[in-house]
Amino acid sequence: MASYDPAWLEGMYNNLARVKNHPVYFERWTRESAAVRDALPGRIDLRYGDGPNETLDIFPAPIPDAPVLVFVHGGYWRAMDKSQHSFIAPSFNDRGICVVVPNYALCPGPVEAPVTVPGILMQMVRALEWTWHHVAAYGGDPSRITVAGHSAGGHMAAALLACDWKTVAPDLPAQLVRNALSISGLYDLRPLQHTPFLENTLKLTDADARRASPALWPSPPRGQLYAVAGGEESPEFLRHNTMIRDAWGRNAVPVCEVLPGLDHFSVVDAFADPAHALHRHAVQLLEA
Repeated sequence: MASYDPAWLEGMYNNLARVKNHPVYFERWTRESAAVRDALPGRIDLRYGDGPNETLDIFPAPIPDAPVLVFVHGGYWRAMDKSQHSFIAPSFNDRGICVVVPNYALCPGPVEAPVTVPGILMQMVRALEWTWHHVAAYGGDPSRITVAGHSAGGHMAAALLACDWKTVAPDLPAQLVRNALSISGLYDLRPLQHTPFLENTLKLTDADARRASPALWPSPPRGQLYAVAGGEESPEFLRHNTMIRDAWGRNAVPVCEVLPGLDHFSVVDAFADPAHALHRHAVQLLEA
């Protein structure tokens, strides 16, 4: 892509326009997630920090010393909420896995305290630090944390795998995040600077776009990333999926797959479906 044509970028990145029935997904996720919070003994809105939206939900493991799944929702860093994603928890709880679903501030934020993508990444760093310190009280093993995320959350899952945790706090383990699963993730944010429906909300500067693009970082020294995308995604999302393997190599990204028949939203349903290969990828990482 030699130039950033606005109309082309809009067609590649505007998933609400690409998937016309997206409201059906959002309404069902919200309804099913509310039912899950009523049915499961979850701990809702625990604070991991004092900033805006710095809360998380935990669906404890039914057994002690369980693997921990931290799921980061998508929404282009500007939309969606953890409360719409509780529905992913039961299928993992059924396998003895502790599920943590964090929230984060949304761009652009108030004028006096703007929200940026690098700032959201630091919120997720704080959420993972909190999880490492506290998850044992909810049946989770802090040495077995896997992060999964969808879309913008997939971007953050990759970034968290590559985080240098010793620079966050000296008491943290170097491999705080053991593995990561990125579902339709984004790894080079520079095109989003020029995408019409995003540019005035994300307000990405050149420096922030480069600083927050995992494909421009060195390969993580530890752990593995599985990168997957739905076969019905746009060519740009499919390009991003292969981009991270090209950038980090096959040792760091041993799985790089396109899943037939799935669009940008049905791929999240597949993640929560025990019968689907995507769910099995997540379990493989969690139980490694």
